[in-house]
Amino acid sequence: MPERKLLLVSANRLAVPYPVYPIGISYLSCYLETRLPEFDIRVFDFNLNSKTAFIETLMEFQPDYTGISFRNIDDVDSYSKKWFIHDYKEIINVVKKTIPTKIIIGGSAFSIFPKQLFEFVEPDFGIYGEGEESLFQLLTCLEATADFSGIQGLVYRKDNKILINGRDSFVKSLNLSFDNGMMDFYWEKSGMMNVQTKRGCPHHCIYCTYPLIEGHELRTLDIDKIIDTLSDLYFNKKIDYVFFTDSVFNINDRFNKELAEKMISKGLKIKWGAYFSPHDLDEKTLRLYKTAGLTHIEFGTESLSDSTLKHYGKHFTVQDVLDVSAACNKTGIYHSHFMILGGYGETEETINEGFENSKKFQDTVFFPYIGMRIYPGTKLYEIALKEDTITLEDNLLEPVYYLAPGINYKTLKERADNTGRRWVFPDEDVVTTTNRMRKRNRKGSLWHHLKK
Repeated sequence: MPERKLLLVSANRLAVPYPVYPIGISYLSCYLETRLPEFDIRVFDFNLNSKTAFIETLMEFQPDYTGISFRNIDDVDSYSKKWFIHDYKEIINVVKKTIPTKIIIGGSAFSIFPKQLFEFVEPDFGIYGEGEESLFQLLTCLEATADFSGIQGLVYRKDNKILINGRDSFVKSLNLSFDNGMMDFYWEKSGMMNVQTKRGCPHHCIYCTYPLIEGHELRTLDIDKIIDTLSDLYFNKKIDYVFFTDSVFNINDRFNKELAEKMISKGLKIKWGAYFSPHDLDEKTLRLYKTAGLTHIEFGTESLSDSTLKHYGKHFTVQDVLDVSAACNKTGIYHSHFMILGGYGETEETINEGFENSKKFQDTVFFPYIGMRIYPGTKLYEIALKEDTITLEDNLLEPVYYLAPGINYKTLKERADNTGRRWVFPDEDVVTTTNRMRKRNRKGSLWHHLKK
C-alpha cells in the first residue's frame, strides 16, 4: 500500500505578547502517528514560515489530507478589534489553488463558530471541539470509503446543508511530544513550552468559550504521561519552564496534588505557571505547588466588586481574591489578575468600587480588558439578544463587544493610575519590554517585571 500523507497546519500568526506553541497540533500528530502508521504526518506553522514556504511545502509534500487549525478569531481587544478570518480564508484558497487535497479544519476558533466558519472558508470537513479521535475516525473512514456520518464533532455538507454532529465522549489519555525545530523557535521567542493536564470547565462564566471548545465535563489526563512529557522536556531538551494551558488549573485538588507530588519525586526542577481561579486555594496547597515549581499564577479575577462578580457568573467573592493574593505574597509566588471593566452588570459605582478595592492588594499586576467579546452559545449572547445589543442575523465573526452603558470609559486609565497600583491596559506596549528581556535569555512569564 502506498504511503499516505497528512499535513497539519497551524494557521495562527498572533504573537502578542509572545508566540504560543501550537500544542493542539502536537497532540493531534502524536495521537495519529501511533494509530495511522501508514501515514506520513508533517506539521507546518505560520508563526515560523511564510506563505511562499507554505506553497513550496504543499508542492513538495503533496498531502492527501490537509488539516488546518484556527486558533484565534480575533485578539479579544476592544481597542484594536483585530480579526483573522480573512487570513484563514486566504490559506484555504492557497491550498485549493495549489494541489488536490481533502481540507479538514478545526481548532478553538472553529469550535466557537463551526457553522459560520464552515460556510465562510468552504473546506471539505470540519471538526469542532476535541479533535484527536474524531480526526482519526474521519481519516479511517475516508481511506476505506466508509460512512463517516456518525463521527462525533464532525461538520460536513450533505444535500447543500451543513450538518454538525453532537459530542458526548472524550479522550482522557494523550501522549505529547514536541517538534524540535518548532520547540527551539518557541523556547527562544516565548521562553516556555505548553502542556495540558485537564480539559473541560465546569464553571458558568457568562462570556466564556471554554465550555464550547472543550465541554463542561472535566477530564483529567493521564498523570504518568504528563510526567513523561515533562521529564523529556527537562532532562532531554533542557527546557525548564512550562505553562499548563488548562482553562482553570485549580479544579480537582486530588489530581493536582498527585501531579505536584510526582513532579517533586521525579526531581523535575521545572518552573511553571497556569491560569487559576481565586477560589478554594489555601496557603498549604500553594506551598506544595511552589515546591513542585510553581512561580506564576494568572488569576481570572475579572472584577473587584461582588455585585459585578455575580453578574459575570463567578463563584467567588472579592474577599476570596484578597485572601488568595495575600497567600501568594506570603509564599513568594508571582501573581496577576486579569480583569474585565464594563462587562454585563457593570456600573460607574462598581467600577469605582473595584478601583478602590485594588488599593488593598500588594505586589501584583492588573491586566484589564474593556467590555466583553460576545460569542454565540454563551449566556452573554442571550443577554445581548434580549437587550438588542445584537440580533439573530449577526454571525459575530467580526468582533462585537458588550460595553455596559453609563460608564465613562475615557477616564478608566486615569482612575486606574490613581489607585497607585499597576494596571496594564491592552494598548500599552509590553512587547518591546518583554522582547528586550528575552534577548537577555529570560525565560518563563515576565509580567512580574511590570510591577511598580
